[in-house]
Order: sequence, then C-alpha cells, then structure tokens
Amino acid sequence: MATFYDTHAHLDYPDFAPELPQVVARAEAAGISKIICIGTDLESSRRAIQLAEDFPNLFAVVGWHPSNVMEAPDDLRTALRELAKHPKVAALGETGLDYHRLPSMDKDVPGRTEDDERYKAKQASLFRQHLEVAAEMKLNCVIHQRDSLEDTLAQLEPFADRVRGVFHCFANDSAAMRRIVDMGSLVSFTGILTFKNGQNIRDTLAATPLDKFMLETDCPYLAPVPYRGKRCEPAYVKEISEVAAQVKGCSLEELSAATCETAAGFFKGL
Repeated sequence: MATFYDTHAHLDYPDFAPELPQVVARAEAAGISKIICIGTDLESSRRAIQLAEDFPNLFAVVGWHPSNVMEAPDDLRTALRELAKHPKVAALGETGLDYHRLPSMDKDVPGRTEDDERYKAKQASLFRQHLEVAAEMKLNCVIHQRDSLEDTLAQLEPFADRVRGVFHCFANDSAAMRRIVDMGSLVSFTGILTFKNGQNIRDTLAATPLDKFMLETDCPYLAPVPYRGKRCEPAYVKEISEVAAQVKGCSLEELSAATCETAAGFFKGL
C-alpha cells in the first residue's frame, strides 16, 4: 500500500477529542504515516505540540490564523520563538491574509470601511512577524490565502530567499500556482479535488509539477467524496491521493514518493 502524509490537519479541535487515538489509528491503517497538526492561535499551537508529544507520527505547526487576528496580541514574535524551539515543531503557521469575510460584511454587526483597514493591517503585521521568525529560525510557513493573492505574494517576496511557503487548500488557477512555484514555494490540495464541482482544482493540479505540491485534508473540514458533508479526518488522504494520481497520470507509488519527499524537504524534522 502506498503511504502518504496529511500535511494540514486540525486534530486539536474538539471534534476529535473523544476518539483521537482511533482517528490516528485509522489514518495509519489507511497508509497515512505522518500528520501535521496546525495551530490557529497560541493555545491551539500548544495543543498541537502536546499532540505531537503524545503521538510519534504527529508533528506541530505553530502560529495564528489570519481570520482571528483581532484577538491576537500586537507582537507575537517572542511567543512564536518560544514555541518554535520545540523539537517537533515543523514550521510556522497557519498565517497569511484572508479578505473573504471582512468586518464590513458582517450581517449581524456590520463594520465600517475603517474596520476593514484595521483588520487587514493587523493581518499584514502578524503575517510579517511569522515570516521574520521563520527566517530567524530557518523554518518555513504554512500560508492561508483567500481573496488576497496579490498582497500575500507581495509580503512573501522579500523573504523568498530565506522562507518557503506552502499555500494550503489551494484553490487558485494554474497561473497563480506558477507564480508561487517560481518564488520557490509550494501548493497543497485538499478533498475539493474530488468534488464534482472541483474541475478547476483538478485543472490546476494537472498543471502543477509533481514535486511542487503536497496533499492535505484540512480536517475536520472538506471531507472528500464519498464522505463529503461529514467530518473529515487524516485517513481520507487516501481518497484524495487516488484522484490526484488519476489527474497526474501516475501511479500511487510515484505520487507517494514525490509528495512525501516534498513534505520532508519543507517541514523540519519529518
């Protein structure tokens, strides 16, 4: 059986707490040999580290998600440095820019344009702090980007000689993929690849070089077909990999070798 990694999982979420050992065991049974647990704030990052301590095949990524930045301290760098010293921390993130739901779009308590600008400025500040600490500590960054490609690339570009990014849950077109790859960074694909309405994602994967992408679940979200609509989990990388191999016209063994080597080169300590 071909083995794969789940390079983006939120196993610290309460969805998994009652049966975490079973979730990890199901992943192993499906050939998912390593799982990257992603932090979304400092507490979540600490939980990810604890999980990485508890399970030998789990690794942690520490950081603050851009959608939650208004709850973050103004300066995260000291906290990031401390967390990143742990031997099972493999990268920083997830960090980046997300303009999909701005404060002014809130239907219950609509914000003002000034609120949008403050929100974007705080995201940009914390993204830069992640990049600065990653450069200092020779780590890479897991990047969350939604409706913000130009600004995200502009912030990453000055660090591109020291920090690589993986643009997780990639949903942009092949032209955007090529710009990212040309900067030395990577993209990563989720269960959307298997959706009936995911042809645009399959088209982008088809254009992506075999050594420039990884696979992920983003669980508990985005369960692939035939589990769509249910809680996702790392074992389902198996279904994602089967579609990915079809799209790339390669064997599962070839896809396994390429994506696992790419992940091992990106994440520290894998």
